[in-house]
Amino acid sequence: MEKIDHVFFDLDHTLWDFDKNSALAFQMMFEKFKIQISIEEFLSVYQPINMQYWKLYREEKVTKIILRRGRLIDAFAAFDKTFSLEIIDALSDDYISFLPLNNYLIDGAEELLKYLQPKYQLHIITNGFREVQNTKLSNAKIKHYFKTVTNSEEVGVKKPNPIIFEHAIKISGADIGTSLMIGDNYEADILGAEALGIKAICFNYHKEKLPLKTIQVSQLKQIKSYI
Repeated sequence: MEKIDHVFFDLDHTLWDFDKNSALAFQMMFEKFKIQISIEEFLSVYQPINMQYWKLYREEKVTKIILRRGRLIDAFAAFDKTFSLEIIDALSDDYISFLPLNNYLIDGAEELLKYLQPKYQLHIITNGFREVQNTKLSNAKIKHYFKTVTNSEEVGVKKPNPIIFEHAIKISGADIGTSLMIGDNYEADILGAEALGIKAICFNYHKEKLPLKTIQVSQLKQIKSYI
């Protein structure tokens, strides 16, 4: 790649092992509420539902509260279980509270950050909920790598909206031409960044079939060969 000065990262599924940490949070939640469903079976149903709700959330088609309630209601419905909204909200609140208590990183994440930090200014752009993203960074002991953290709730729009990228560029003091975005979500991270003229590398965590022109890696350590 041409000269890069600033590298922007997504957090969940890119650096922070969301799937592993989420499974542990659900395990804690199920134990507390004595929910008798296999975690593995539940997650096989919940994960695609969650991804669909996040897509709707990015597109401003559902609110945060509908996302947090709907993904649980729909997943439990697949197991013929229904709960009052009061219980659903309690489950959701506990899940959000439990989520940053476990902080496994994606393989190679900290090694990559250590490699990049002396050469570039590093930043985060995340659509995750404001109340947990900074806690994740602190608890995972990687917050010190980043000069700025841009959160969609603070900006008022979500990736791929160009406004969130413009905000991140502005507060970081970066130039679009010497900036790079690294993320797992092709629509939010890659297309969002490229629409503004920011270079992008997709960490293809989800093993999706992407357009041939997309720079993609299957392991974080492979990013070293590009920058």
